[in-house]
Amino acid sequence: MYNIGGTIFEILNQISTKEILLPAIQREFVWGPDRIEKLFDSLMQGYPFGTFLYWKVESESVRRFKFYDFIQNYHERDAAHCPELGPITRENAIAILDGQQRLTSLNIGLRGSMAHKRPNKRWTNPDAFPVTHLYLDLLWAPDPGEEQGRKYRFKFLTAEQAAEPDEACWFKVSDILSMAGGPTMLRALTGRGLEADRLNVAYDALDRLFRVVHNEKLIAYYQEQSQDLERVLNIFIRLNSGAVVLSYSDLLLSIATAQWTRLDARSEIHRLVDDLNRVGARFNLSKDFVLKAGLMLTDIASVGFKVENFTQHNMALLEANWEPIRRALTTAVNLVSDFGYNEHTLRADSALLPIAYYIYHHKLDERFLTHSSYGGDRNAIRVWLAKSLAKASGIWGSGLDTLLTHLRTTIKEANTSGFPTAEIETAMRQRGKSLVYDASEIDDLLDLQYRDRRTFPLLTLLYPFVDLKNQFHVDHVCPISGFTATRLKREDVPEDDIVALQKQANSLPNLQILEGHANTEKQATPPHQWLPTYRPDPVAQQHYRDLHDLGELPTNVAEFQRFYTDRAQKIRSKLVQLLQ
Repeated sequence: MYNIGGTIFEILNQISTKEILLPAIQREFVWGPDRIEKLFDSLMQGYPFGTFLYWKVESESVRRFKFYDFIQNYHERDAAHCPELGPITRENAIAILDGQQRLTSLNIGLRGSMAHKRPNKRWTNPDAFPVTHLYLDLLWAPDPGEEQGRKYRFKFLTAEQAAEPDEACWFKVSDILSMAGGPTMLRALTGRGLEADRLNVAYDALDRLFRVVHNEKLIAYYQEQSQDLERVLNIFIRLNSGAVVLSYSDLLLSIATAQWTRLDARSEIHRLVDDLNRVGARFNLSKDFVLKAGLMLTDIASVGFKVENFTQHNMALLEANWEPIRRALTTAVNLVSDFGYNEHTLRADSALLPIAYYIYHHKLDERFLTHSSYGGDRNAIRVWLAKSLAKASGIWGSGLDTLLTHLRTTIKEANTSGFPTAEIETAMRQRGKSLVYDASEIDDLLDLQYRDRRTFPLLTLLYPFVDLKNQFHVDHVCPISGFTATRLKREDVPEDDIVALQKQANSLPNLQILEGHANTEKQATPPHQWLPTYRPDPVAQQHYRDLHDLGELPTNVAEFQRFYTDRAQKIRSKLVQLLQ
């Protein structure tokens, strides 16, 4: 049934009194500040707001199903998920099946705030997440050539930004909720010192905002009456399966949430994702990763994101084994963090899944991370992981689900006492994912550049003695700052040789893994000057050069070519032993 609802003001009150809720099958809020700003501009211009789909939940279903509240104060790190609700005391409620993003945007813009991480700030820095509110520039007029069709300028700003003196007249949008029209608005604007034409422009913009929020009945909706969750879930999937921003795993997470009986799937999975991403120097794992891990670890026939894999039986299996799944994934991520990997160096998240399955299948706990009896096992995993991540062809790309299913069977059926490296590599080769490198591949590895994500796993293979549990850097042996065109010309390097020499300076034979504090001290100091300060004892200096294949350190650009060639030969010999 099609219905004309109320105003934005009225629906926000319904959200605040928990009359309108989010069912557990709903996904997370995904709109960013830009999209919210555009939504408010569209409302001000009178563009269609879209129709909502309501689900009228009767009293018995209200007590039986799981619901969430709308986000009001979004924080990218600390409050990015919809708040959980305890038992609902209302006799009935309205659950939103379609329109969550728009309603949450209204709730944030008119009642709440947003806090997104600033670029180049650490996640642990409390100043990285400034709290912003939605403001409207009452005096803004679009340029004649405005490409986005905006007529009103909305912007998320901090209070300090809104107060900065400029040509704008920023009005905090949430203040419109408590404001009366007419004379009240006029007094508020004259109190800002506005007069004449500026006063008229500001009044028109503020009056338009007032009417959009308080007067115009913009909320149109259809209402579903059935209390059959299967029917409601099917409606939700049909509505959302074509949406670009809604991934298929979102839908499957909704199914899992609806079918778990003891735990809240949505909360558990999001909490685990957050916990895993906080390990070490941080990771960037997703709910897709955790869902696929659940399918793999519980031996569900296929690890693919298919509706037939998310049956009631399979979801019950996933729920029953959730704690050991959580432990295995946590142990696996901590293990690869100890290997030095993080969101920047872990080239493929899926490479963690066979490791997690091995830990899960053998019921290993946190002692696996440190106990000496597992040292050989950890080293086997470290070498296998590095070899798989360094392959140019992309081991963890196409055919992933088939590969993971095959590796799961291999690990389960292996008769070895430790990580079955040989069996796994055989299984990978049978699937066209060989970890053997031919001569041309090894030659190509020597040309890897500083920013290439394969560089780090290769360096860990070549120099496994570096303790990567501590902070470390991939560093140039001879500082790259010494290879600018200006400096090379000053060293009488022929112009035709400059580009080739710069490429060599940025390639694998001129790279090393250095502890963070040592790299900070080293800065752009040439190696022949830095090493005596890092290792004052001559015997220790020689030992360091031998360990890192440095040989005689160059003292100028002319000697760099000899250094580069010598170290490239040593690295190539090692790679042949390690990878062939």
